[in-house]
Amino acid sequence: MQRKYQAKIFVTLRPSVLDPAGVAVKSGLKQLGYDKVEQVRIGKYIEMTLVCPDETTARQKVDQMCDQMLANTVMENYRFDLIEVESQTGVF
Repeated sequence: MQRKYQAKIFVTLRPSVLDPAGVAVKSGLKQLGYDKVEQVRIGKYIEMTLVCPDETTARQKVDQMCDQMLANTVMENYRFDLIEVESQTGVF
């Protein structure tokens, strides 16, 4: 039996990497009167669904996709949440 999982992936710049987009957003917020904002960091949010036989395999696949394509691991960190959305029977 195959299972369908939803992955919610959060990719953020490593703390040591400068974030000019975050600085620009912080400046814009300050101009709008939000002067209590101390720091803004910009990242990516990715949602995907995938079909795997079990949660362990799904976690391994998502981790591989993040390492190989979705995150630049030299400059970015990532984390993800994984939930099972439905079980499927039949041939794929």
